[in-house]
Amino acid sequence: MNRLPLTAALLLIASLAACSRSEEKPPEIIRPVLSMVVEAKTVETFGFAGSVEPQYSADLSFRLLGRVVSRDVKVGDIVSKGTTIAALDPTALELAVQASKADLSNAQAQFANAAASEDRQRQLLASANTSQAVFDAAQQARQAAAAGVERANAALAKSQEQLGYARLFSDFDGVVTAVGAEVGQTVSPGQTVVTVARTDPREAVVDIPDQLTGELTVGTPFQIILQSLPTITTEAKLREIAPQAEGSTRTRRVRLTLTDPPSAFRLGSTITATRMTKVAPTITLPMSALLEKDGAEKVWIVDPQSSSVSAREIRIAAKNGGTFTVASGLEAGMRVITAGVHSLSEGQKVKVPEGGV
Repeated sequence: MNRLPLTAALLLIASLAACSRSEEKPPEIIRPVLSMVVEAKTVETFGFAGSVEPQYSADLSFRLLGRVVSRDVKVGDIVSKGTTIAALDPTALELAVQASKADLSNAQAQFANAAASEDRQRQLLASANTSQAVFDAAQQARQAAAAGVERANAALAKSQEQLGYARLFSDFDGVVTAVGAEVGQTVSPGQTVVTVARTDPREAVVDIPDQLTGELTVGTPFQIILQSLPTITTEAKLREIAPQAEGSTRTRRVRLTLTDPPSAFRLGSTITATRMTKVAPTITLPMSALLEKDGAEKVWIVDPQSSSVSAREIRIAAKNGGTFTVASGLEAGMRVITAGVHSLSEGQKVKVPEGGV
């Protein structure tokens, strides 16, 4: 007879326990988020691609028309001052030298005869056995013969100089950067046969947009980074800037003299010239941090005390690809959520991993 009251009591206790469990709130989920601390950027770094080129180079050419019989260098070869680089066929020039020597011998013989004739006429004039006119003619003949000797000497020197022009050599130590003629080819005077460049000094040559050159002056410092090995860098100073922009690209050619560059900065190497410029303080955030809702632009701010988020309305100055620049609404030091902004709610608790990411 006591079973029924006992069963009822057990049911009552179970129902009360169920009610208490239903009144308990589920535990709040603290969501890990990606974030960043807002920093006002006061310095902007610009990078420009270019190459290493010699500051001094020379296009070497023959002064004479002729056929190339030898070219002893190729691109990349190191040449020394005075070493023969190429040569023309010297046959005609050697014959011209021989002819000049023969003309000189003939002129010298004529001078000797004229000088002897003048001496004889002088003696005859002294003994009154010839006239003054004959003596004057002999003297004039000797002077003409002397002029002939001088002219023959000059012709010989010129022909020998012309023979020397059959050899092509560099006036300085350097490296061959280009060749313009092959053996067997007939070249004209002034036609480039070999281009030789000094290995030092070297310079970086870059093209910079015209709108970024306003503050550039001679001596402006740059940092040069070797693209093949970015860990290798050197300093450079602006040596020359083009007076006007190139018509199609609106860029100016800028030449930067390298300061004690490592040997890795070889001629022709591809480099990046970087320059840091002070700018007005700006705040730049990734586009993933932007929340566009109800016609307003907002970002989520993390409260460091409560670790909760709140939406803050901002004004955007500009959008550029994957980033945007904040005109107002944020201050340096605030922590902004940078991912998952559409799945957050006002006052939601979040967890910022160590390191702030």
